[in-house]
Amino acid sequence: MLSFLPKEPHHLIEELRTKFRERRRTLRYTQKELSLRSGVSLGSLKRFEHSGDISLESLLKLAFILECLGDFEGVCVKREAMPKSLEEVLG
Repeated sequence: MLSFLPKEPHHLIEELRTKFRERRRTLRYTQKELSLRSGVSLGSLKRFEHSGDISLESLLKLAFILECLGDFEGVCVKREAMPKSLEEVLG
């Protein structure tokens, strides 16, 4: 995929799943400990780390405990519009 094109949802899910698991490990939390600290069920946490499936509320709870909740503040911030055609880029 070309780097200037937006990622597809399944790519973002995979990236989030991996980054959250790595962050948990960096902070030396077991899945059980993160589950207890966040209030997210152990089953939900395991499912997220395996498949990427999680509710938004649970994702944000995990982000809070993993000290990355602020990263979500940039979501849906108005950005410069992407060009609609190659001619716009070159023109």
